[in-house]
Amino acid sequence: MATFRMGQAAQLLGVSTDTVRRWADAGRLPTTRTAGGRREVDGVALAELARTLATEPQAGDIVAASARNRFTGIVTRVVKDTVMAQVELQAGPHRVVALLSREAADELGLAPGVLAVAAIKATNVVVELPAQP
Repeated sequence: MATFRMGQAAQLLGVSTDTVRRWADAGRLPTTRTAGGRREVDGVALAELARTLATEPQAGDIVAASARNRFTGIVTRVVKDTVMAQVELQAGPHRVVALLSREAADELGLAPGVLAVAAIKATNVVVELPAQP
């Protein structure tokens, strides 16, 4: 399963690295240590925390818009049937839901805790996997 460094977890949650460390120290976010002593966060635990932190953003006046948007986030839920898959992604305060073929979801290995990018244009959402550092 995917794991994330403290800084990556902070970026995905939209908080500081110090906040993630405090949450880990308080037991709110479980971590493990690598052989080198670096703390890592399990992707599934991170996805659960992202879901609990999510709030509906307050819509303000729209002063500019883009036809193309990309949201990097963490997969929080995947529901599959025989043909289609519903994938939920938490990108900071934004919850993005995409419908795609089950085959595509399987090929991408989409599951809670996986880092993914939702590329949005008009009414279509494409979920992509970024290169790992």
